[in-house]
Amino acid sequence: MPSPVPLTHRIAQDLQLRPAQVEAAVRLFDEGNTIPFITRYRKEATGNLDEEKLRLIHEELTAGRQLEERATAITRLLQQQEQLTPELAAAITSATSLKQLEDLYLPYRPKRKTRATIAKQRGLEPFATRVFRDDQTLGDLKAAAAPYISTENELAGVDDVLAGVQDILVEWISESSAVREACRQVLRQTGRLQSTGIDKATPQAQAEYRDYLDFADLLMKVPPHRLLALNRGERQDVLRIKVTWDKHRAQFVTERTLNVDSRRYADFVRLAITESLERLLLPSLERELRKDVTLKAERHAIDVFARNLRNLLLQPPLSPQRVLAIDPGLRTGCKLAVLSETGDVLTLDVAYITGNAERQLEARNKIVQLIRENEVKTVAIGNGTACRETEELVAGAIRDELPDVRYIIVNEAGASIYSASTIAREEFPELDATARGTISIARRLLDPLSELVKIEPQHLGVGMYQHDIPPKQLKSALDGVVESCVNYVGVDLNTASSSLLKYVSGLNHLLAKRIVDRRKTSGPFRSRAELLEVQGIGPTIFTQAAGFLKVAGTEPLDGTWIHPESYVATKTLLQKLEVPLAESTGEGQASRWQTVLSQHADRLKRAATDVPQLTREVGVGEQTLRDILESLLRPGRDPRLDLPKPAFRQDILRFEDLAPGLELEGTILNVVDFGAFVDVGLKDSALIHVSKMSSQYVRNPHELVSVGDRVTVWVADIDKERRRVGLSLIRPQPSL
Repeated sequence: MPSPVPLTHRIAQDLQLRPAQVEAAVRLFDEGNTIPFITRYRKEATGNLDEEKLRLIHEELTAGRQLEERATAITRLLQQQEQLTPELAAAITSATSLKQLEDLYLPYRPKRKTRATIAKQRGLEPFATRVFRDDQTLGDLKAAAAPYISTENELAGVDDVLAGVQDILVEWISESSAVREACRQVLRQTGRLQSTGIDKATPQAQAEYRDYLDFADLLMKVPPHRLLALNRGERQDVLRIKVTWDKHRAQFVTERTLNVDSRRYADFVRLAITESLERLLLPSLERELRKDVTLKAERHAIDVFARNLRNLLLQPPLSPQRVLAIDPGLRTGCKLAVLSETGDVLTLDVAYITGNAERQLEARNKIVQLIRENEVKTVAIGNGTACRETEELVAGAIRDELPDVRYIIVNEAGASIYSASTIAREEFPELDATARGTISIARRLLDPLSELVKIEPQHLGVGMYQHDIPPKQLKSALDGVVESCVNYVGVDLNTASSSLLKYVSGLNHLLAKRIVDRRKTSGPFRSRAELLEVQGIGPTIFTQAAGFLKVAGTEPLDGTWIHPESYVATKTLLQKLEVPLAESTGEGQASRWQTVLSQHADRLKRAATDVPQLTREVGVGEQTLRDILESLLRPGRDPRLDLPKPAFRQDILRFEDLAPGLELEGTILNVVDFGAFVDVGLKDSALIHVSKMSSQYVRNPHELVSVGDRVTVWVADIDKERRRVGLSLIRPQPSL
């Protein structure tokens, strides 16, 4: 059923956008365009909407269309029941949420057998209707009930009749959309969530939830991470949770909504309200509100995960160099892998760092030998078991023998899952899982995005209570983040794995695999146009994907992020600016053309100041022309290179070295609602509590830090018993 206000206008109002922008975005969505494609290559159409705004439009569009479909279905059902009145139809049309629609439909929904349906079967609905409408002609209720006494209907006396009428009123009150909304507001304003421990829970479980064994707070104010923890404790039978709220106020607002004070049968209706609230309405609304706040907490947790994941995936790649990866281990030894600048495996080995001094010296010598023989300058150590012992050995070798070498601790979350995966077996069929995991540690440093896309995002260790979130919702949101990152960075068509290619705009797992198979059988792609030779890729998919796939080959513009649809305009522009176009960028020609472009950079920059005139001459929109100029100024640009580099070390930090006020450098590993975890070189990460992030109030830690940020911190407190460290972003005041 059509809304009184068009859906696109409502979305524009909600997101504070121009209706024309939303209409253009919706049209592009409906034509099958992806969000990354629209973001980069349809800026004129949408008024330069960014990816975040486009995703919000898409979400509201999906929700709005679901609302319209449900309104249409409810209207059809009411028509079939012959219950649709003009007033009800208008209310359905005006509904702005599924909750409002379901409230309107609730009185007409088919019901199981209830006390009210039994009373109706006994013929009491007409009498109940007259009472509910405050029919003044009824007179005395007991006298009016007498004609309904019937042994056949199991109504032995007046009390039975009035009890049946009461049952009908109780149900009607609980189904009133106005009453439900009034009581919702009371519950939202006064509802308190209380949790207590369950005696039969194990001591370990009670210790895990010690903060919630006697907990109470306003339901709407419970932070998302606490709410998810409470829900988990309830599911594990460690916590008992109940909701309390101001039931006297609920009675009052319900009586006011139904104008009880002005009714002739006010006392009778009040009794029905009290029973309706206690037996039907309050339990229903408590369940509904707990579900609502849980969904909100889950969405928040997904947002936190998504933000952390994006920052993790966009960590800058290491400049091309050889890397020694060490996957620490005690009994089975440390697995070693030397990788080339392009991530190919050069050497695999094992070193045993435990045992007597002779054995440890042998392990150290083996590591030193691998570093020297392969001209390695960077060592990547996985942060798993025995990481600390391995770090001490490597730091000692660097300090004594390898002054030009540095090391870094690499988060290996998900590496074991990857090493046993089908993807890993296909990449390294001849190697065992431990060797694959070690190779992954090095590749995470060489090119984080290319390696991390091989692992399901929920296993990467940057979420908050991700195991409490419905897997389908989490996967959908995180896949969107990976897709965004891959298309933001772009992909080399001739080197990208199928794991990376499947996230490119317009592609999927099958097409990505066919692209890789085509490379194996026919050699590297010489141009973007050759994509059309891959089975399943036609003009539509080519349009969506081509701009995000870089090729060094016969067409020099294929090595930029300029879309093929703009090649004619780009060549016209270069001709006008008298900038020569290379014949190809294959076999070493790419760097030469980049040199030519660099030599003419001043002309390209001057052109950026005269865009309105050039757009008329070249035949593209202003924003597209600006993007073309930017691509020519930085033809092979990787936006990750503008971000802070990883924190490398040459010596180890010991817990015993710490003291309050000590200044340290660290890297943000994870950001959560209550603070951020930081790697400062200790065995375990340290916490910056949100209260230690600024001298001003911080509502959201994400406003100050992100995963991968390099930060200067100061030791705030040290818990020697639990070997925990609290950090602060606030510089300590010097003591007088």
